[in-house]
Amino acid sequence: MKIAIALFEQVTALDAVGPYEVLQRLPDAEVLFVGHQRGEIRTDNGFLGLTIDHEFEDVPSPEVLLIPGGIGTRALVHDGTILNWIREAHQTSRFTTSVCTGSLLLGAAGILKGLKATTHFAARPLLEKYGAEPSNQRVVQQGKVITAAGVSSGIDMALRLAELLTDPTTAKALQLMIEYDPQPPHDAGALEKVDPAVLRRAQELSRDKH
Repeated sequence: MKIAIALFEQVTALDAVGPYEVLQRLPDAEVLFVGHQRGEIRTDNGFLGLTIDHEFEDVPSPEVLLIPGGIGTRALVHDGTILNWIREAHQTSRFTTSVCTGSLLLGAAGILKGLKATTHFAARPLLEKYGAEPSNQRVVQQGKVITAAGVSSGIDMALRLAELLTDPTTAKALQLMIEYDPQPPHDAGALEKVDPAVLRRAQELSRDKH
């Protein structure tokens, strides 16, 4: 079973690597990192390099395609190469998935029209531009299309996907293997849970980063 994870300049690392840690443990899974051309790309802050092993044209029909997010998606919503690959791969995929602003690329490819979808809270209103119904849920499934909210939600999405591809017991075993049992020190992981001061600080940190 081929699982294709797209990589591009200024991708958010955990959007891709979080689901990878789950999906690469699936029985008979082959996880392929695909992109415009083979070689290293840098993640959104430039600190971390990830490697593209296959060009889009080399992996035309994966069973699962996963589009991560990151600041790099802003330019890619106008990039015919990745959008055409998403459209064509979606025609034969078992599941088409995204994490964070990767859903904007699914939208730009025309896949989210009339569907409920989610993304990072800061980009949620942009989904309407592509005919999608924005949701504040952490993971949204509409048929074979599964979108996840920001960054860490990709792990939740991948565990849901693992269950759909196998069975609940296997998905639980994968969760145990990565010891995914979140117990954060603060309950501030969703926009609806924070006060204005926290939101302002998050916006400041985001501006400083980019």
